[in-house]
Amino acid sequence: MALTDAEINALKPDCTAAAAIEAKAENVAVGKTKLEFARCFALAVLAGMFIASGALFMTYVKSDPALPFAVSQVFGAAMFSLGLIMVIVAGAELFTGNNLMVMAALSKKITWGQVLKNWVVVYVGNLLGSLVIVCCAFGANCAGMNGGEVGSTMMTVAAGKIGLAPSVIIFRGIMCNFLVCMAVWMGFAGRTVIDKIFTSAFPVTAFVAMGFEHCVANMFFLPMGLVAKLSGVAYTGTANIDLITVGGIVYNIGFATLGNIIGGAVFVGVMYWIAYAKRKAE
Repeated sequence: MALTDAEINALKPDCTAAAAIEAKAENVAVGKTKLEFARCFALAVLAGMFIASGALFMTYVKSDPALPFAVSQVFGAAMFSLGLIMVIVAGAELFTGNNLMVMAALSKKITWGQVLKNWVVVYVGNLLGSLVIVCCAFGANCAGMNGGEVGSTMMTVAAGKIGLAPSVIIFRGIMCNFLVCMAVWMGFAGRTVIDKIFTSAFPVTAFVAMGFEHCVANMFFLPMGLVAKLSGVAYTGTANIDLITVGGIVYNIGFATLGNIIGGAVFVGVMYWIAYAKRKAE
């Protein structure tokens, strides 16, 4: 007697096995290369807006000077996870997550040119989406909230990131996207919305709490710090806000992007491809 669909589903494991996740990641990458430009760009803009919204949420938490360091870091980081949760559940094109497309290229299902094209379009879209939220936050006078402490925190965060040495930014970028891509990878394993939220929240909370560098998040944090500085918000912190310039923004985001590619494409994409797809080919 044949089993019903419900009975078959009941026999399935609660999550997808790792080898099946790798195959799914490759199929997703193939689908991304088939997106028409307008759709891909629109989804990239949305991803930038999602990540920036999570970053803004985090800034509000960290603007409370009464919170102890660890509480501020972890609780603020948990609020930031809103961004990747929206990307994974609602669907959007995020540059850092798309670093996993290398698996399909290694399996020769797509070309490296297609990977690069997607990365460029999505990167620009993420930047535009982040800047949209910067403009909205400025118009809403978010920096003036909590007696200006939110704006002061925006400047502190921006100055702190720009003041890092290149090697530090790169290694923090590596660690960041290692965790982000693991969140995306585990999201592929989930079968429900709750699965996807749960698996994405912890890695994201970890990378933000530990101060790692995410190029798309920094597309919000750094311009927002510059806007807060130029708008005349009183600064109450101790960081050197003279570092917050357009050149400083480009400097940080450039090195963070390099680190993110290594952390996501190599540490997760290539390693899982070697573990599963390459072994199948052999």
